[in-house]
Amino acid sequence: MNLGSTMRASRVLEQCSYYRPGLKGLAFSLLLTTAWVAPAQHAFAQQYQFNTVRIEGNERIGDSAILSQAGIARGQAVSAGELNDAYQRLNNSGLFESVAISPQGSTLEITVVELPTINRISFEGNRRIKDEALSAVIDSTARRVFNPSLAEKDANSIAEAYSNDGRLSARVQPKVIKRNQNRVDLVFEIFEGDNVEVERLSFVGNRKYSDGRLRRVLGTKQAGIFRRLIRRDTFVEDRVEFDKQVLRDFYFSRGYVDMRINSVNAELTQERDGYFVGFNIQEGQQFQFGQVTVTSELNNVDGDAYRDILKIKPGVVYSPTLVEAEIARIERQAIRDGIDFMRVEPRVTRNERDLTLDVDFVLSRGDRIFVERIDIEGNTTTLDRVVREQFDSVEGDPFNPREIRQSAERIRALGYFETAEVNAREGSTPEQVVIDVDVEEKPTGSLNFGGSFSSSDGIGVAVSFAEQNFLGRGQKLFLNVTTASEARRYGFRFIEPSLLGRDVSLGLELDFSETNSSFSSYDSTRLTFRPSLSFPVSENGRLQVRYTAEEIEATDRDDDETFAGGIIANDIAAGPLTSSALGYEYTYDTRRTGLDPNRGVLFRFSQDFAGLGGDQEYIRTVARVIGEQKLFNEEVTLRATLEGGALAWGGGTNRALDRFTLSTSQLRGFEPGGIGPRDTASDEGDSLGGNLYVVGRVEAEFPLGLPEEYGIRGGVFYDVGNLWDLSDVNLSGGTVAGESGSFRHVIGVSIYWDTPVGPLQFNISDAIKKEDFDREQKFEVTLQTQF
Repeated sequence: MNLGSTMRASRVLEQCSYYRPGLKGLAFSLLLTTAWVAPAQHAFAQQYQFNTVRIEGNERIGDSAILSQAGIARGQAVSAGELNDAYQRLNNSGLFESVAISPQGSTLEITVVELPTINRISFEGNRRIKDEALSAVIDSTARRVFNPSLAEKDANSIAEAYSNDGRLSARVQPKVIKRNQNRVDLVFEIFEGDNVEVERLSFVGNRKYSDGRLRRVLGTKQAGIFRRLIRRDTFVEDRVEFDKQVLRDFYFSRGYVDMRINSVNAELTQERDGYFVGFNIQEGQQFQFGQVTVTSELNNVDGDAYRDILKIKPGVVYSPTLVEAEIARIERQAIRDGIDFMRVEPRVTRNERDLTLDVDFVLSRGDRIFVERIDIEGNTTTLDRVVREQFDSVEGDPFNPREIRQSAERIRALGYFETAEVNAREGSTPEQVVIDVDVEEKPTGSLNFGGSFSSSDGIGVAVSFAEQNFLGRGQKLFLNVTTASEARRYGFRFIEPSLLGRDVSLGLELDFSETNSSFSSYDSTRLTFRPSLSFPVSENGRLQVRYTAEEIEATDRDDDETFAGGIIANDIAAGPLTSSALGYEYTYDTRRTGLDPNRGVLFRFSQDFAGLGGDQEYIRTVARVIGEQKLFNEEVTLRATLEGGALAWGGGTNRALDRFTLSTSQLRGFEPGGIGPRDTASDEGDSLGGNLYVVGRVEAEFPLGLPEEYGIRGGVFYDVGNLWDLSDVNLSGGTVAGESGSFRHVIGVSIYWDTPVGPLQFNISDAIKKEDFDREQKFEVTLQTQF
């Protein structure tokens, strides 16, 4: 039996700096070891029985605890092997720096040197990662026994956290500082090092899509001019794995079902401060849908009836997402038809000659498995019902794996959780499953301070508070204050996305704004209260019903430099007027759910009927349709917009503040209210607005050949618009120009710059057809930022 290992524990603390056992302690340990080794050589088969156990050196740990850990009782007969086992148990307990056991006749002497207690833990040299984040990745805690091996493990965990942050050269050194009463301070000295950036993202084998287009798909970005403000240009191995998956999804959704990523090479630069990352891919051929059929293996189900509800047509580019959508559509129809446990299996047949994929949706009887219960864990703030509302299934419903996967995606899309895992396991019987939902919450509130600038409102300060998960109920709360030099706005908005547990959204909006625009000779105030309900009416359609109460007032400016014409004077004399209106808005949007990921349509149509009380009576109608198409391998985005509005006046005072005016976002090339009927008798030539308007816009956005990491793209546009009609308006005291209206035409170029603190857009325009009284604006820049 070799007991020389008694010194092993005394060497443990030497792994950390500033902790060295003294020579006196070392000599004492050697003496005890020598005293034990000599008699042990004659006691191989000897039995010991101790009437007395004497324990020395312990301060914090009681005698009974040490005896219990050793497993030796007074008066118990033990062998030399059992004494060695007792020594090993004490030595491996993680409580002692050193242990020595020495039998002295009928007395067993146990001498221990306790490991110190951690007084406090601190971090030095960390700037990139805060103390709170580092504390979460270590296992050592204050007021616990110091364990050198655990400290080394914690140092490695901290270094790994820095590695995931792109700082591969980070070094972490654990050190201990002795304090009185056998306590130590544990200090992690950190050298963060520099970020290892992604100097170049390149692709080999891509013929259909350019490197720039594929870079926009990836989460990893090339280091650019804003490298100190963004963190996605650092090399993180886990992010590269994610990039491989999104790259596959990008190609698969566009019909390239044979796309393969052969390899991903990441090479350090010679200076070891950056990576060259290259994706070696094989695109393959693009496939389209061929024949789409439905085959029923159920006696009471007609496959042709389900074929009629499918939206996929031959010739459409193949996408697994579209196949999943059709499966969901068939399953929903089956539930409406009272058919449970229907299984829909897509069977795909390749046609290499014409590059098509025939899809046969086979309807069969699935296993009779029910949802026993849904268990939710990890949500300390979010209520269980918020998570449960994302499931279409409840306890007792038939189990549908595809539906559970979609529910998991909806939970992740809420934005309330850092991670969300949804898994199914067998329940109390083989015919039942339990759905386990394990989430990790993240902060959902934000307080933002920022600035804004626009050519219409001037420079301002913006303060906003947003809570996406108010009181853990999934409700949204927004407060904002914007104070620009020519416009001030104060707003409150509340949204309940699932009223009474259904897909019905309740909104409450309260807004107050006041303007003293340099584009007019008068000031204005507007107070709006608007509750609303929104709910789906079709797969891509949604309907909102609302009530709007407004009080609007035009006021004379407190200066002697401007004079409001007689028409505006009539509006000012009317004082504050209120309106009470019921309205609705229908929205049809295929930009995310359409058959083509490169094409989408947004259509909105709304009407408000005022006259349910208040001073005004009118019907306001607004319609807008937007079409978007990506061309030339998705390098160019072509966008077309057509919108118009009509105001049918019924009673009250029809003022300029009630009528339509065109902003720079609707018709570029002119000031806000720069076209349309105008009171030429006033000093400012005030815009009077109009009861009717129509605007069309066509624009193209494209790369400029600059490095993609600069985030600069170019564009051209053509706008045409008209604003006219002053029916039911008191025109006394004024001189009106442009009442009958005419179409204005504008061409221009745009520069789009995606900065880390917000989008910046420059518009340079020229009105090629206009009226003499119009107010042009050849250059426009808009920046809205939060920081």
